[in-house]
Amino acid sequence: MDSITQVYKRVFINDIDSFVSKCIAKLLSKNTLEADGTVWPHNYRVVGTTSSDSEEHRPYLVEAYIRPKREKILQKLMECDIIIYNITQHPDQVEEARWAVTALHDKKSNFQQTKMFILISTVMTWACSEPINSEEVELPFTDEDFRRRKAHPNFKKHLELEKMVAKMGKTDRMLFSTYVVVSGLQYGMGEQAFHLFFKMSWLGQENEIPVFGDGTNIVPTIHVSDLASVIKKIIEHQPKPYYLVAVDYSNNTMEDIVKTIACALGLGKIRRKPFEEAFLKQDLSIMDIDLLQVNLCMEGGHLKELFCVQWLCEFGLVENIELVVEEYRQNRGLLPIRMCVLGPPAVGKSRVCMQICDHYKLHHIRLNETISETISNLEYFVRNTLSDAENEDSTSAIEAQDLLNFFKDHIEQNGGFLDDQVLVKVMMDKLMSNPCKNQGFVLDGFPKTYEQAKELFHVEDHESEEKSYLISYCNKKILPEITSLNTPDSQLLMHSICERVGKPRNYGESNQKVQEEVMMLTESVKKADKEQKEMEEAKQRSAHWEMWTKTLEEKRQWEVQQLEVLSIPMKTYLTEHIITTVSQGLVACGSAWPEDPLDFLAEYLIKNHP
Repeated sequence: MDSITQVYKRVFINDIDSFVSKCIAKLLSKNTLEADGTVWPHNYRVVGTTSSDSEEHRPYLVEAYIRPKREKILQKLMECDIIIYNITQHPDQVEEARWAVTALHDKKSNFQQTKMFILISTVMTWACSEPINSEEVELPFTDEDFRRRKAHPNFKKHLELEKMVAKMGKTDRMLFSTYVVVSGLQYGMGEQAFHLFFKMSWLGQENEIPVFGDGTNIVPTIHVSDLASVIKKIIEHQPKPYYLVAVDYSNNTMEDIVKTIACALGLGKIRRKPFEEAFLKQDLSIMDIDLLQVNLCMEGGHLKELFCVQWLCEFGLVENIELVVEEYRQNRGLLPIRMCVLGPPAVGKSRVCMQICDHYKLHHIRLNETISETISNLEYFVRNTLSDAENEDSTSAIEAQDLLNFFKDHIEQNGGFLDDQVLVKVMMDKLMSNPCKNQGFVLDGFPKTYEQAKELFHVEDHESEEKSYLISYCNKKILPEITSLNTPDSQLLMHSICERVGKPRNYGESNQKVQEEVMMLTESVKKADKEQKEMEEAKQRSAHWEMWTKTLEEKRQWEVQQLEVLSIPMKTYLTEHIITTVSQGLVACGSAWPEDPLDFLAEYLIKNHP
């Protein structure tokens, strides 16, 4: 292999942090395993755009361009052999993809080598298509029917772009080839459109998971990894058909999908609700809501005929729910924390367990409560099903009644106690419930004996996979911690526990609560800023007032000085020429006592003017 020159192709993918684009980038960056076991280094160098400033580690990328301008994007596109534009998630990417394919088509004469443009579109461009045969409504659409497709009103721009991309690839396919890949609703690797149903089921805060509408609509789907495999096959084989439908071989209804998710992660209960209620869910975007309404039966004919796709989920989400759920947990970081707090009586175990459960959002499991809950659930199940002879659960109800009688007889015969085997079975059923499997649990004071611990955690080769699942995590990450629970500083104890266990692995606070806290924090910041601004303005006003007063006083003193200077000539003139004559006139007026002193003084000054 060293003697072979490895030729690398440079691949551009838009919006690299989005759900689909990231998965495609990761697949193209993987090593290739040949049938004979030879491992070849991957021959793709992936670059892409991102809107995130975070320094996220992206080993699958050679370069990431943060919010680049179009001039820079075009420069990078010209350096690439393959350009992939995904428009299935963000509507604003439609316009950018339109610009990109147009700009490349206009510059194709400058290409140094052949370029390939792949547009990943959505089945919503088929959403309003008329059935092929009115008498056979369920006859699936195939790639060959693409000229008959009719888009959902909100996806008409997607359809226009599909046609533009196909047209530009016909000009000179040897120089610039284009492909349109119409993708079903993607699932897997953490989820996208179906995430709301996974999240609600995992949280377990609602007994019934909603199915918006009647739930009978057929939803074309594809696992995101399978979509990435299809894209890779197109790059490798460059097929003659330029329009391909990428869907798996399932025909699941929306009710089938939601029911399966609810059973795998929650209580398994669903409830149909008016579709308008979907608009009240903050986790659903307008595009997601449109996707969940699609009703199409589709089949990817070209995938069958042209490629040998190594399917991960060939027959859809429902058939592969265990794999999809595990991917969801891993990619979302929703790994359960399983803890056991043991110790002698009256040392504060329950207090510590409650603190741990509150911090990590875990389930507090106590033996007595679990036994009481088991008996109550059996009584409820028997009471609501046994009386109905036609009920399909009547056989199970009879079995539940037998188990209930066994529990009561056993408790009565053993003085209110159950033997270890029964206790372990009760606890095992509880720990294997979906809430405990989802969030995790804290065992409070159980197991009490070595025999109970061995029965609960030891797995023989012939025992069930469920028990293996229960302890697989414990076998890998057992963290024994011996500490005093009677310490007066509970915060110090919790700090020590949190250091060993790590951060919570769940969804954290609800979006509404986070938003409220953010709003409160924002208001506090605004209030503090306002008070600070008012204080600064008051200081500025005080300084201005002091400066103005000082300036005014200085100006007044200057004016007084100027007036005094200007008054000197007048004072001199009055003293020398006027004051003496006026004084004499006043003396004369005082001696004469005239009837009109002013006229007398005036006549005197006129007669005796110097």
